[in-house]
Amino acid sequence: MSHPYADLPRRAFWRHGTARAVGAELFEPTYPITRATRIATAGSCFAQHIARSLRGAGCKVLDAEPPPRGMGPDLAARHGYGLFSGRYGNIYTARQLRQLLTEIVSGGPEQRFVWQRGALFVDALRPTVEPEGLDSPDEVMLHRDYHLERTSQMLQQADLFIFTLGLTEAWRDRNTGRVFPVCPGVTAGRFDAAAHEFVTFSQAEVLEDLRAIRALLQRFRPGMQMLLTVSPVPLTATAGGAHVLVASQAAKATLRSAAGEFAAGTAGVSYFPSYEIVTTPAFGGPHFEPDLRRVTQGGVDLVMQLFLDAHGLESAAPPESEPQGDTDLQEADDPVCDELLLEAFAK
Repeated sequence: MSHPYADLPRRAFWRHGTARAVGAELFEPTYPITRATRIATAGSCFAQHIARSLRGAGCKVLDAEPPPRGMGPDLAARHGYGLFSGRYGNIYTARQLRQLLTEIVSGGPEQRFVWQRGALFVDALRPTVEPEGLDSPDEVMLHRDYHLERTSQMLQQADLFIFTLGLTEAWRDRNTGRVFPVCPGVTAGRFDAAAHEFVTFSQAEVLEDLRAIRALLQRFRPGMQMLLTVSPVPLTATAGGAHVLVASQAAKATLRSAAGEFAAGTAGVSYFPSYEIVTTPAFGGPHFEPDLRRVTQGGVDLVMQLFLDAHGLESAAPPESEPQGDTDLQEADDPVCDELLLEAFAK
């Protein structure tokens, strides 16, 4: 008797594809990555691993804003240099990335998104890239103008944009709908319930944002490919009322569903299963530190090795000229991950 399952590849069956997991069968690239491919990266904290590993494999990861000459790698990482392809800090939600790209296209940063920290000022849309703050709102705006201009130039060169989705929860400005990477008042600014509201994006909203992101990226460079992945790192905290474990699982399910549907239905877009590799027992996981949140270095290495293997790339020592930050993100994660600031408020 003939039926559709008779001709399926081995990877379609649990016993062969997972219980006897073969990494090479887990992901089939739809777009070849070589050392000549110009790659842009963005996303949540986990995305920093991707940029670092690709550089280590000798790939061309674009850098819109290299650190000033003479700045050491640790200090550069503290100030948001070299973590992603732009000095935009952590981009946790699809809405945040969509709004950044829209702002770059319009070229119109708003001064209302300057937060005060003591006597100094920070960019509310990337509040940790200047840890000490700047002297005036005007100086913040000058920095943001430069950031938008340099990011625009970088995107016009990119062949591939890799985006790691991290969260569905965000805080946004009620008047403009602009979302922030961290709740007002946590690292700077002042929380005002009349001005700020909590939001949890649905699968449909994430999917809509991804479609808008794709269209915006094509404006910078027609034909630019996209690769999506979902961060396996759970939420640090939730303001939605549910237990943080339930909220984390809901967020990851939403993001995974939206990313999968978008990649399956959109030419030039693929999905890499970072989330699945870290969390499934099929690859010896879950790969988390004792805090059950940070991904172990072994887990990170496994994810990136499978990714590199799928593209026929080998890890190599990164060029000394590249800004690397700390080589072990287990140590570097805390000061460059905005969401981790919420941990200080746990009682």
